[in-house]
Amino acid sequence: MDERAFYNETQTVKSAELVCPFCRTPSKQDLRWLVRKKKDRLPGGANSDDKAKFQKAQSYMVLLDDKAACKNLRCRKRFDISGMKTMAFLADEGLPKEG
Repeated sequence: MDERAFYNETQTVKSAELVCPFCRTPSKQDLRWLVRKKKDRLPGGANSDDKAKFQKAQSYMVLLDDKAACKNLRCRKRFDISGMKTMAFLADEGLPKEG
């Protein structure tokens, strides 16, 4: 069974503060993320290996954008997004958040 069968996929946009490496201008950029939330139960037709994989599966987000454009009107250059995590695990709704 394909691992994608364990998740519901959606896309979301989150803003991040990025600094252009060319002109050093900070700006808020809207970045696209793919959100994969673990389904509440195992899909039908799963064998014991699939059950073990499903037990270990976690909800997570993956960054889809790899470049951003500078918002400074004089610069407008595209630059690689670096210094930022490209994947983030999501806290389960049933567990209390630490902090």
